[in-house]
Amino acid sequence: MLPRLCQTAFSSISSSEPFIPSSHSLRGGSANKYNPYIVFLRQPHPSPLSCSSTCRACLMTNPAYFQVGRLIGSYGFINVTSYSGPQSQSMPGIDHSLVGAADIGEQLRTQDVGEGSVKIRLYEGRVAQGPLRGTSVVFKVYPGKRAAGVEADMMAANELNTHAFLQSVPTGISQNLSILVGGFETTTGEQWLAFRNDGKFCAVDYAKIASEKMSEDSQTFWNGLEAKEKIRHRRKFILKLLHGTMVGLAFMHKHDRLHQSLGPSSITLNTVVEKEAVYLIPRLRDLAFSVNIRYPELDDVHSTFSLQLWRRAAAAGAFSHVEKRAFGIADDIYEAGLLFAYLAFIPFCQAGIMDSLSLRRLLENTFQLDIEAAREYCLADDRLIAAIRFLDLGDGAGWDLLQAMLNPDYQKRPTAEAVINHQFFTGAIS
Repeated sequence: MLPRLCQTAFSSISSSEPFIPSSHSLRGGSANKYNPYIVFLRQPHPSPLSCSSTCRACLMTNPAYFQVGRLIGSYGFINVTSYSGPQSQSMPGIDHSLVGAADIGEQLRTQDVGEGSVKIRLYEGRVAQGPLRGTSVVFKVYPGKRAAGVEADMMAANELNTHAFLQSVPTGISQNLSILVGGFETTTGEQWLAFRNDGKFCAVDYAKIASEKMSEDSQTFWNGLEAKEKIRHRRKFILKLLHGTMVGLAFMHKHDRLHQSLGPSSITLNTVVEKEAVYLIPRLRDLAFSVNIRYPELDDVHSTFSLQLWRRAAAAGAFSHVEKRAFGIADDIYEAGLLFAYLAFIPFCQAGIMDSLSLRRLLENTFQLDIEAAREYCLADDRLIAAIRFLDLGDGAGWDLLQAMLNPDYQKRPTAEAVINHQFFTGAIS
């Protein structure tokens, strides 16, 4: 039984050597004699990777169509199996202004967190045959049953089938979703999913780069005009990033799919250069935990990926099909709200001032999702002034949107479409 998982940040691995699978690890695997950095993968029959007839019609499932390059990174997952707020939060009259880093650390220890068994590897690659020949891809490799049990297989199958469905809708897929090109299984049971390479960065990478620039800029003298221009570019870039993310999420919800692991590491970017915001296309990835919310599927209370979701729905009083579906969508919106907070603060703070966990606990535990109180607290810290001014745009439209997305009552949270059309995106920056 798989608990709800939260994806950790992407961890880059530097490697100057190409990935060359051993001859027994892949069916008929053989190195390209002309290029030692590329491997041709061959298989005498279609991959056993499960997919629908629609998927077979549009996805390549023969390894012979792909070339695999070097290892470029890996990441894992954490299991958050239970959570209870610190006892001090229930005490009346607490002075939130006195809560410091030590208190936040104490709050983090109230959560039962375990490292997941599924470790995913990423490889460079390209399509070697067919109409997409030459297309750059990124392979997402799920470990076999011997290494990670059945969880990895279920995650790979769910991600593949979700992409296959979304990429087969008559209106066409949103440009704000990653594109699955194909996949196959190796003799060791590993599931290889090939995604079109639309960018090597994710939102975590961007936030880290922006935060480091804030630290560097604090040591450099900038005239007023230059400083304002840099902040203006940053604001536009982040608004474009958030807007595109919500467009992708709205597409998923329109077609009855939840993301369920939305975070800064699940958004790929084709650029992290803030002056290139006009060319930025954020894309949602990591659909391994996606949940089908078509009404016939809502009766399946034992589904691995929706079990924890429906338990939370029941705890919130959502029992009917309409209520459960609304809760699922609102649950995604809540995670999108935390992503919004992350991108509103981290890129506008110097490195080390704020991180995603402390920010989340500050909002959820210390201020119990009272965003106005959180703003008052932040005003007392000069290091957060750039983030405050960003959310103040549009006469406080950012704070208003953040409060709506993080509303404790799921029924009062906006839909993804409503977020897209909110004043913060339509008129915050002229």
